[in-house]
Amino acid sequence: MTAMHSEALKTANDTATEAAIACRGVRIAGERFTLGPLHCDIPQGFVTAIVGTNGSGKSTLMRMLLGMEPIQAGEASVMGVRIIPGGDERYKSRIGFLAELPNVYENPMTADEKAKFASCWYPTWDWERYRRLMRQFECEGDVKLSKLSKGMRRKAELSITLAHDPELLLLDEPSSGLDPFAWRKMLDELQRYMEAGNRTLLIASHVTEEVRRLADYILFLDRGRFLGMYEKDRLFDSWRVVMVQQSGGGSEIESALRRTPGLQGIAEAGPGVYRLEIDEPDQGEHYVRSKGYQVLGIQRMELEDILSCLIRKEETRR
Repeated sequence: MTAMHSEALKTANDTATEAAIACRGVRIAGERFTLGPLHCDIPQGFVTAIVGTNGSGKSTLMRMLLGMEPIQAGEASVMGVRIIPGGDERYKSRIGFLAELPNVYENPMTADEKAKFASCWYPTWDWERYRRLMRQFECEGDVKLSKLSKGMRRKAELSITLAHDPELLLLDEPSSGLDPFAWRKMLDELQRYMEAGNRTLLIASHVTEEVRRLADYILFLDRGRFLGMYEKDRLFDSWRVVMVQQSGGGSEIESALRRTPGLQGIAEAGPGVYRLEIDEPDQGEHYVRSKGYQVLGIQRMELEDILSCLIRKEETRR
């Protein structure tokens, strides 16, 4: 495990008391794609967002947690149950899973028919909860899934996923196809789901505002590589872009900047102007000023900027 990963994990687990999901060196390898090694704990009772570029391994990770992707190395456990071939699969009845893409073989079914089938597998299935969710999302249960729009089908399948009040909820791009009004309803329902205090939500999302509103922790992936896991509020509060300038130039100036506390990335933005990405803003600003640099500006980093920074840092390390 790299020093960057160790630091990120320490940051993410400062307040975590128990892991709903634990991965220890997990590696999944296919013909064209490898995920891992993964070293992380997903804390129970919190929302963790998986953020990454397309093809980064978000869906593969969720399938692995359901025993649908074989683990080549390391080990993983879900709610205290180790995932092994031929192992105890009863833990799956405590999980709600919404895949990114609908299953084609379910196209001839109506939402009610799919719900009836799902109810056979979940001891905690609640028909009253299912019907309430369908009403809330304004879904019709007697229409074939193939006849529904992408957004309507998404809402119906989310209702089915939540109907048995799972302990662990795995959502892969849940807002795909939703209009803004339905999206807000989904957020409200997910926040209501988490109010019990003992529920855990793992969500893969490209929507920055979704991550900001829901997540307590953020796990970053890129092309199957684990870039770290961070506590969300601390991440957004501390990561900054600092633009600095000093007359002259050359390797000595850049060498001094590379010793800036909390430095995550550095790039030359013009003659004598440098763009610093740091996660210790107070110490970093004090340091560059003490070295005689003029601070031209300080700006909070957006989620996409942080991800890009982590990707560049990983590329440099490799």
